[in-house]
Amino acid sequence: MMSKLTNWISIFIAIVCLSCNSEKKQEQTVSIAKIPDTSATNTNYVSNQKPLAPSVLIKLPVGAVTPNGWLKEMMKRQADGLMGNLGEISAWLQEKDNAWLAEDGKGSWGWEEVPYWLKGYGNTAYILSDEEMIAETEKWIEAAIASQREDGNFGPERLGEDGTQDFWANMIMLYCLQSYYEYSGDDRVIELMTNYFKFQNNVPDDEFLSGSHYWQKVRGGDNLHSVVWLYNRTGDEFLLELMEKIHRNTSNWSKRDNSIDDIHNWKETRDNMDYPGWYSNLIDWHNVNVAQAFREPAQYYQLSHDEKDLQATYDNFKIVREHFGQVPGGMYGADENARPGYDDPRQGIETCGVVEQMNSNENLLRITGDTFWADHTEEVAFNTFPATMMPDMKSLRYITSPNMVLNDDQNHRPGIMNDGPFLMMNPFSSRCCQHNHGQGWPYMVENLWMATPDNGLAAVIYGPSTVSAKVAEGQEVQISTETHYPFEQAIKFSISTSEKGTAFPLYFRIPSWAQEASVNINGTETETAPEAGKYVRIDRNWQNGDVVTLDLPKKLEMKKWENNHNSVSVNYGPLSFSLKIGEEYTKKQSDETAVWDSKWQEGADTKKWPSYEIHPTTDWNYGLLLEDDVTNSFTIEEKDWPENDFPFTPETAPIVLKAKAKQIPQWTIDQYGLAGELQESPVKSSEETETVELIPMGAARLRISSFPVIGEGENANEWKQTE
Repeated sequence: MMSKLTNWISIFIAIVCLSCNSEKKQEQTVSIAKIPDTSATNTNYVSNQKPLAPSVLIKLPVGAVTPNGWLKEMMKRQADGLMGNLGEISAWLQEKDNAWLAEDGKGSWGWEEVPYWLKGYGNTAYILSDEEMIAETEKWIEAAIASQREDGNFGPERLGEDGTQDFWANMIMLYCLQSYYEYSGDDRVIELMTNYFKFQNNVPDDEFLSGSHYWQKVRGGDNLHSVVWLYNRTGDEFLLELMEKIHRNTSNWSKRDNSIDDIHNWKETRDNMDYPGWYSNLIDWHNVNVAQAFREPAQYYQLSHDEKDLQATYDNFKIVREHFGQVPGGMYGADENARPGYDDPRQGIETCGVVEQMNSNENLLRITGDTFWADHTEEVAFNTFPATMMPDMKSLRYITSPNMVLNDDQNHRPGIMNDGPFLMMNPFSSRCCQHNHGQGWPYMVENLWMATPDNGLAAVIYGPSTVSAKVAEGQEVQISTETHYPFEQAIKFSISTSEKGTAFPLYFRIPSWAQEASVNINGTETETAPEAGKYVRIDRNWQNGDVVTLDLPKKLEMKKWENNHNSVSVNYGPLSFSLKIGEEYTKKQSDETAVWDSKWQEGADTKKWPSYEIHPTTDWNYGLLLEDDVTNSFTIEEKDWPENDFPFTPETAPIVLKAKAKQIPQWTIDQYGLAGELQESPVKSSEETETVELIPMGAARLRISSFPVIGEGENANEWKQTE
């Protein structure tokens, strides 16, 4: 009897203990963090070594994050489209007489085009595990490694008239080599970069990043990026000297009193007006240079620890948008170079500028941890970037604008700064964007997830994906992100760990627009309420099969652009919306409509790669009628998710807004073949009220995204005074 009682007591104690252990496993801490704590150092991934400022977020190796859903569809279309086939059609990528394939660095084709293309092509190959693309990538990587000379220099020889070297193209190839190292672990990359940077460190200052080579002088931050990358892997002290050298010889993006002579040499101003005083507040107004180089002071901040350097990058971002960025979509209206007086939403941005802005944001997110840079990456990626290309991604535009109602093969200068057919969808025109556009999606995919200093992981940019990474003391975990974000508000994270579970912190970024976000763990909402613009940190012993659901309710919001004629744009969460305009595509011969410096390989079949004009088939000159509560001015319609997983066309857009509007008869296509400039809102119209449809901006290749507001009498006065 006593034996049976003892057994029952033992069983009861075991059950209680199991229950206690179970409860212990589920213990968790949920807190709010402005940025991850940098007092610890991640032991699984390479981050900043002293004396550099600690890394706030840490990049995972290429391939650690793979895309699913619509993101995978975007990358597959690029692999099957222009980017994936450029090696067969672009003259700059031909093997014959290519300086990038020659050990002596000599050849007719040897500047930025090969590494520009390889940034996107190679990283897409690694992420998609495409063996054919990987083999093609390695052909160029092997040639770059083999090209290193005894003095440490590598790549094509490109000397100016003064005998100084142009280092710009090598800066891009270093990105490609770093990605290859992350993918392969090939130590030859470390050896090449070490010897190359020793070579650079021995170049006299007056010959280094020489002003006679314009691009390298302005874009020295890209060189600095690679030196920091190598220092964190080798700790070689000479690299700290080289960081200082690069910074002092790069155009001073922290400068606030530079003269107009420091600015890129172009003469045209509107109506021959004098340059306004604010125009000297940036080193350069070339659209890509701003998107690419504005971050250099923040990169140098990692070494200087001077908050003024970090602030300079934020100031640069703000200056260009104060004067040319009063438009939706996250970018600014610079065409090629921003011009005083040309700030209407019909001014555009190069496709190069778009992808370089995304890359800059992703770099700054790692340096600062500031959720602002993740928010802005999404704004650009979801609204501006998709419409820069045809849906099949076999051709692209040089210039894309928020208000863009006609694409043809005509010259639109001076309405657009550039001479030539720069609005047309052409696979051969604009050789920089032709080769550079491919980096946008793979780089963003790589940065969806990042490691944190406390051996955790952070979801920083959202999209359907899977991350496989090391946490805690080197344990492997996998997290699958299931969502149609940004088109839906729910994001489901399914966690796979070992049978014993793994304790580590997980961070989730809460976008600045998500004021009513919530987080659920296995169906139970956390007591700690998320805060917009910060991270939710969940420290928990994660079990295999745990599920976190992030709910980001979207609200309709109006953005008034007071400095651009009181026009408005419509936002719904991270999405901006454009008028749905009927689009008629007219096929043209690319070799007949390409710009003057377009070149394709001998024997390339240009008929397989046509260009397209896009003409409007419906009216576009509408102003919006807004009620006192502007959210009541719109009806939201959600549609079925497209079967092809491609939501960026007027036909497949899963969200449509309906609004009341009136036509503005005097708003027409002007003498330059562009949408006429905006009038000051409110605008009077005696036309009949109509119902119009608005679709996500990224789905509209013809679009009105900055709208005039219709108003009369008292309502007009109220609109002028109301934020």
